[in-house]
Amino acid sequence: MTGEILTNRMVADLDTSSVFHSWSAQGSLDPLPIAGGRGSVVWDFDGNRYLDFSSMLVNVNIGHQHPAVLAAVREQSAELATVGPAFANLTRARAAQRILHRAGPGFSKVFFTNGGADANENAIRMARLVTGRDTVLSAYRSYHGNTGAAIVATGDWRRMPNEYARGHVHFFGPFAYRSEFWSNSADEESERALHHLERVIQAEGPGSIAAILLETVPGTAGVLVPPPGYLAGVRQLADRYGIVLIFDEVMAGFGRTGDWFAFQTLAEDGAVTVPDLITFAKGVNSGYVPTGGVILSPRIAEHFRHAVFPGGLTYSGHPLAMASIVGALDAMEAEDVLGNATRIGADVLGPGLEKLAASHPAIGEVRGLGVFWALDLVSDQSTRKPVSPAAMAVLKRELLARGLLPFTADNRLHVVPPCVVTEDEVRIALTIYDEALTVMERQL
Repeated sequence: MTGEILTNRMVADLDTSSVFHSWSAQGSLDPLPIAGGRGSVVWDFDGNRYLDFSSMLVNVNIGHQHPAVLAAVREQSAELATVGPAFANLTRARAAQRILHRAGPGFSKVFFTNGGADANENAIRMARLVTGRDTVLSAYRSYHGNTGAAIVATGDWRRMPNEYARGHVHFFGPFAYRSEFWSNSADEESERALHHLERVIQAEGPGSIAAILLETVPGTAGVLVPPPGYLAGVRQLADRYGIVLIFDEVMAGFGRTGDWFAFQTLAEDGAVTVPDLITFAKGVNSGYVPTGGVILSPRIAEHFRHAVFPGGLTYSGHPLAMASIVGALDAMEAEDVLGNATRIGADVLGPGLEKLAASHPAIGEVRGLGVFWALDLVSDQSTRKPVSPAAMAVLKRELLARGLLPFTADNRLHVVPPCVVTEDEVRIALTIYDEALTVMERQL
């Protein structure tokens, strides 16, 4: 199509005529075509520009078209475009070393996958093999991916038409704003959620449970920052009953919360709650090339020193993906991208969202840290009744009309710009949110 003048309509029609889209009834699709992007901004074929405050699927942490990442991929493609995972590869080794350095001293190996879902699949496999047990515990308010075990580990509605995997049990994690435990404080919520989890462990039989799979900060479920003491308490339960603890950092990792990993951000009194396995994807290279992986503690890695690990993928540690990881992580460190995410969250985005909440009755709660936030939208603040799907549709329409790409889920507006977002871009977005929420509230 070189030289052809393209419009949004032409591209959308071409796309929907031949592409089968995820999570969709195909006949009602009208996708927005994206022609290009740079940093926190994208544009369509009709020349409209949008602030990307969705980071696509909360993965473009370093922003669109970062030159260092693109250059790393180009250089690798000229040297070695692909190699089988059984061969040693320098770029793969460098990528693993950079990830381990950022994860901290509690980890020794990285197993590379093609994305976050199969990272969780393989972490579950490792936990079952190491423990000789079968059951995996995960939260109802969670999302872990759309492959066999990952979607059944997911707590939300998407698991229901996909429950083909065995050995999964769900529990309620802490969420003080919509507490399942009738708590009146963060301490009560943490204590009661931990009691509930221990009772589930006991009721299911501790000797049957291989792993607790936990999003460190549940993302799609609403940016549910755990209360103080919760992660440490889960670690204690895992140790008490001989259970492998897996932190799913697919969405929360690599800058989203202002640190390399969310469990580091959530350290208490200098003490970091360290899991046995970490799953990652998304922000490790901002999705420039599909990749993900599992970070293994020495205890888990040592189990497979002589025992064969019965898992692998043709594209595990694909050199183009590995180059994009090296390029992304080096650039993020050189440009203090994590520092920017922390400052933006603490000084601009967080306070700006709280100010919006003070003037918009539809905002029931503001939650988040770094560049990882959500607004819980309600039709009645006293009852906390969620706004309707129709109201969310109005909000999404108004945001797009004003040049902002939103991320919405159920009754929530997730505010998740790239970690490189600027103060000026945040202020523009806050004005757009204000205007769109005003329109939505008028129609409630």
